[in-house]
Amino acid sequence: MLVRSALREYRTWVVDSRYWSGYVPRDDDIIIATAPKCGTTWMQQIVSSLVFGDANVRPLPMVSPWVEARFRYTAEEVHRTLSSLQHRRFLKTHLPIDGLPLYDDVKYIHIGRDGRDAVLSMHNHSSGFSEAQIALFDAIGRDDPVVGGPYQRPPPDPVQFFRRWVATKVTPGPVNGPPNPFFFDVEVGYWAERKRSNVLLVHYADLSADLEGEMRRIADFLGISIDEHLWPTLVQAARFEAMRTAGDELMPFTKAMFTDGSRRFFNKGINSRWREVFREDDLMLYEARVRELLTPGLASWLEGGRHRTGDPRSAPD
Repeated sequence: MLVRSALREYRTWVVDSRYWSGYVPRDDDIIIATAPKCGTTWMQQIVSSLVFGDANVRPLPMVSPWVEARFRYTAEEVHRTLSSLQHRRFLKTHLPIDGLPLYDDVKYIHIGRDGRDAVLSMHNHSSGFSEAQIALFDAIGRDDPVVGGPYQRPPPDPVQFFRRWVATKVTPGPVNGPPNPFFFDVEVGYWAERKRSNVLLVHYADLSADLEGEMRRIADFLGISIDEHLWPTLVQAARFEAMRTAGDELMPFTKAMFTDGSRRFFNKGINSRWREVFREDDLMLYEARVRELLTPGLASWLEGGRHRTGDPRSAPD
């Protein structure tokens, strides 16, 4: 049953939330919802292994479409794809939760990550686009009066990229945090809905520290039973190095999107790399933004995850 329709529209060179207006849910749908570079593909692989009950390599964009990715297909094309899927659907989105329709019989999995790690991964990602991909983004921006111009190239210096990212001002219009919706907006929205029984918050650090434990937790949330003898194989297939090795098969679109293909997309998969990059004054900018926009409970969870701060549903704020 529909709890509420989308509350806000998001349009950038990359996403168009209007694509969700034609979404027809199934009772067992799963929506994997994250800010970019926070473990989306990781979670897609985990859910894929749970849904199919094996460790086979499948092209994730085909079995788990990114619904609002306007650079990949039209709204009509993605709706045809969604209708054609015969397996239990698990869909990808980078939208804040206010850009999505909210249903009480659809499962939502949100993955959080320390913003300082996410922004470094995002810099590597956005600075590696091929010229053909950038040209496509430029055409989208020129054709959409809301976006209104060519794609904003990232600065080559990750510190400059970080300073521009952390200073992003939230605006009331549909263009928000280019080229994707603002990281902190995404986190605030899903945190506010964390106590719903059909919403699960998972943290990148917890996946890194205890992959099998988190995968079992996700399986329980989805109501999926896995034969005990299969768990070691499923867990191994979801490890970073295994995914990177199978990168061309898991993410075939990366061959054209990035100068280094899937090797660029599956970059490092580690935490706390920001300690080697940002200076004290940069970290002070981040901490000030955290204090301005996040509650203490959300700030603590984003920095350390569930194993450090406890179950997000138990946090009072």
